[in-house]
Amino acid sequence: MQYVKRRLSDKILFSLKNSPVVFLKGPRQSGKSTLARMLMRDDYPAEYRSFDDESQLAAARLSPEKFLTSLKGPAVIDEVQMVPSLFRALKLAVDETRFRDKKRSNGMFLLTGSANIAVLPELSDSLVGRMIVKTLYPFAACEIFKGKGDFPERLFSLDFAEAKDTPSVNDAIRLATFPEISGKPERECGEWFDSYRMTILQREARIIGEVEKIDLLPRLLGILSARAGDLMNDESIARDMRLKLAASKKYRDVLKAMFLTHDVLPWYRNIGKQLVKSPKGYLVDTLLLCHLLGWDLAKMRERRPELYGHVVENFVASELLKLLSFSGIRTELHYFRTDSGEEVDFVLERPDGSLAGIEVKTSDRVNSDDFKGLETLRDITEDDFACGVVLYAGNKVVSFGEGLLAVPLSALWQ
Repeated sequence: MQYVKRRLSDKILFSLKNSPVVFLKGPRQSGKSTLARMLMRDDYPAEYRSFDDESQLAAARLSPEKFLTSLKGPAVIDEVQMVPSLFRALKLAVDETRFRDKKRSNGMFLLTGSANIAVLPELSDSLVGRMIVKTLYPFAACEIFKGKGDFPERLFSLDFAEAKDTPSVNDAIRLATFPEISGKPERECGEWFDSYRMTILQREARIIGEVEKIDLLPRLLGILSARAGDLMNDESIARDMRLKLAASKKYRDVLKAMFLTHDVLPWYRNIGKQLVKSPKGYLVDTLLLCHLLGWDLAKMRERRPELYGHVVENFVASELLKLLSFSGIRTELHYFRTDSGEEVDFVLERPDGSLAGIEVKTSDRVNSDDFKGLETLRDITEDDFACGVVLYAGNKVVSFGEGLLAVPLSALWQ
């Protein structure tokens, strides 16, 4: 497959100009190493060291300080989470360079890692004030289809147009995945996913935390796949896993730390209505979700439309996660649900408190009932409510009142 320029590239380069260390995290095989090498080739001349190389790994573990002093200039260090002892040495190297010449300290290190920094206290604590963190997910649909990637910005201004000759949602799901298998035949993808999940669950889990029964992780991933888009009930999950609650939560945290799953937190404020406060769970990669469910997309839509609805919702959650990772405006992703069952699939919130709601439908028609959750959100948030859209399988943009639109799903990648 021809190299696809990642939308995060410019953000990383900007951060390297303004910080000594940039940490690029994300799932294994999401393209971190490839992106780093492309930046080295064109914009960021640097040495490259990978801890997938046993010799480099051994040298760094033996003497982190000597390993760093052997570098002659800016450096890319791949899979840095494999050598936690390196982090303090990185801090000392940055501080020494800052002391001599603060301007020269920016752009010293581009680190990559396939574990979330939240579970690497050695890294996060050692490099406070010295590091900017970015996340690279598998391909976003806008990267594949060469769209603008500005859906969140267009959402708040309701700047949408009719969809013309756009790829289908199923095509987007098949392509917006890991670079290695984007657009590959279903059987080839299945074999790759089987190998990927077993390798990552065996290897990464040991690095991230003490997991007594690693063989339970594939089972947990299967359980979470069946519940994609549902509220995460940890007590129920623990029962299904036959684990104590604390252990079940720990195992679920491991899957999140490896970027296999992610939670969408509820939106709530101190308002009159009682709001649900449990997170909703999703898989980071929707094609992996289809593989774990054992369904081809086309057959699923025909034979299991209710399951297909969950898959498309998962896809939208994943795309929003990716789009927000390189958005120009800091925006948080939530969902909204009241105790009485009124809900909005996704809510985007900006720092000024303004909100945009998103409902997801797989049908090619929309009616006023599809906007009831958005209307509830609008009524209780009043002036903070900027707009609400129903993403659907049609191609027309249709107004359903002030600030309410039906919008084609393809708006996510146009």
